[in-house]
Amino acid sequence: MTRARRVGAAVCLLLFVLLAVLVAVRDGAPLPGDRATHTWSVDHRPPVALAVFRAITSTGTGALPYLLVVGAALLAGRDARQRLCAAAGALAVLALGQAVRHGLMAAVARPRPSVADWATHTHPSGYSFPSGHATTAALTAGLVAAAILSRSRSTGARLATALVLVWGAAVGLSRVYLGVHWLSDVIAGWLFAAAWLALGAWVGAPHVRAETPHKEPVPGG
Repeated sequence: MTRARRVGAAVCLLLFVLLAVLVAVRDGAPLPGDRATHTWSVDHRPPVALAVFRAITSTGTGALPYLLVVGAALLAGRDARQRLCAAAGALAVLALGQAVRHGLMAAVARPRPSVADWATHTHPSGYSFPSGHATTAALTAGLVAAAILSRSRSTGARLATALVLVWGAAVGLSRVYLGVHWLSDVIAGWLFAAAWLALGAWVGAPHVRAETPHKEPVPGG
């Protein structure tokens, strides 16, 4: 991992901890900007937008994120061994990240916005901080993007990466629009996911280097 990435990961982790502390000392009360974005979302819900955001939010949970990271990892590998290792590593990063996130939610125990403002088909369960959908989608988007770019850096691959990242952000924002999370819950999910992905990359780096075949020097080259 480059120094810039280490610094970025450290900044994300520090900001996440800062948000968690602020939420905890305020007993879960909304942070600056939370009420404004929540009120705007509640007041701007035409049927078409609701349908779109409900569809988007449904992709950020359940089996789909796991299927996406496994599929991307399998495509990224050059041979059977690499594909299996990549799939196992991606699953571990996502599953362990989810476990830690559940622990953080229980520790902070932040209440969700008023149930009267919820616009989801199914009522979410659990506490609010950090957003589970935002965290899951961000972890998934990061893992899929890394798998794509490890295979190709072409224009098409970069476009696919951008679309995946936009999807990850959209899932998080859908939780604010549908009224089941504060904006700070979503931002916290993104920050946690960024730091967790960096940790996964650091832990997996020695294995990736070991799996990468070394090229023999060309005589006289």
